[in-house]
Amino acid sequence: MAKTPKIIIVGAGFGGVKMVKCLHKQPVEVLLIDRNNYHNFQPLMYQVATGGLEPGNIGYPVRRIFRKYKNVGFRMAEVLKIDIQNNTISTSIGEMTYDYLVLASGSENNFFNFEPVKHKLLTLKSLPDALQIRNLIFQNLERALAENRKESLEEIMNIAIVGGGPAGIELAGALAEMKKYVIPKEFPELELSRMSLNLYQSGPKLLAAMSEEASEKALEYLKEMGVNVFLNTRVRDYKNNAIILEDGSRFITNTVIWTAGVKGSPIEGFPEEVILRGNRVSVNEYNQVIGIQNVFAIGDVAAHSSTEALNGLPMLAPVAQQQGKHLAKNILRHLKNEAMLTFEYRNKGSMATIGRKKAVVDLPNFKFQGGFAWFVWMFVHVFSLVGFRDKTVTLIDWVVSYFNYDQPLGMILRSGEFKPDPVQKEIKEIEEV
Repeated sequence: MAKTPKIIIVGAGFGGVKMVKCLHKQPVEVLLIDRNNYHNFQPLMYQVATGGLEPGNIGYPVRRIFRKYKNVGFRMAEVLKIDIQNNTISTSIGEMTYDYLVLASGSENNFFNFEPVKHKLLTLKSLPDALQIRNLIFQNLERALAENRKESLEEIMNIAIVGGGPAGIELAGALAEMKKYVIPKEFPELELSRMSLNLYQSGPKLLAAMSEEASEKALEYLKEMGVNVFLNTRVRDYKNNAIILEDGSRFITNTVIWTAGVKGSPIEGFPEEVILRGNRVSVNEYNQVIGIQNVFAIGDVAAHSSTEALNGLPMLAPVAQQQGKHLAKNILRHLKNEAMLTFEYRNKGSMATIGRKKAVVDLPNFKFQGGFAWFVWMFVHVFSLVGFRDKTVTLIDWVVSYFNYDQPLGMILRSGEFKPDPVQKEIKEIEEV
């Protein structure tokens, strides 16, 4: 009897999950590996960070997604290294062999020249990161009322966001709404006039990957909401609880959220020549790693250079999902000794929200902003969630929040001062669905 081909997929993000779904009921054995036991909906991470949603609204256990898939297995593990010659990978729970390997490990924060101080910065790449932000903000609000505090109100209450992409502007908008509608109800004693929300963007426009109309409207919305936006402003350093700009000016705060860049997150063992700019793995038009017949890469970690995308396709969920679906078909074709098909990305548009009834949408042939754009954004994001409960609960939470201009601030889930270090980054207790 012929051996069933084994496909290992590293990463339970958008691309990995989509690929597994497409391989369901196919004559292959699939093993999905991820360091977490849940798939999280990255575009709504900022809602968890600001208390608008709980982790269970946007996180869904991987095993529950595939519980009825007879040919699919899952292991929670860290993938450490690939041995291309022997078709094996080393993981935190042992060595595993594969016939086909698919790297869908996503991206990680790119701190550029801020590597020495990255432990002082908050990030928004995972649910533990989102809870870290939420905890610090809410702890600071409580601390601002303490009589024996040594810090100034500005240091405790000010918030700086570095990076003007979708994550940065969505987070800034949510914090601005919290400052206007929620904090006055929960903390009526606070002097909110002493709280500043600053967003720093090194380039000349927000949402650099979107249209001029979207960029200008996002800037207009943020300014209307009270966010101080600094364009063409490069942050030079962060020390002594102060953002330091190129011109030497300072902004006092102990809350700096880094959304300024990401890079691919490959595993060790690939030849140096296949690792491109941005730490992404070089792939061909079939998403096959250059020079390796049975290893593929999709999503943020992969880059196929072309005349349309010199540095690879954008790091977006739709790219990963389309690649996952296409690659599943190509591997099945390869097993039948049929020629693989070239991948072509179909850009269906992009969108971002700045706040209630404030969003921007760029479709291939149509661009619009405002209230209708916000409803489109909400519809797309709610119905992109994995589980039915996620859709229902999230929609109810948003409808209630929409009509009463309120949102649950949420609980501080751990005690003690915020001390950003690698140990606290590994928060294990995520609310179960």
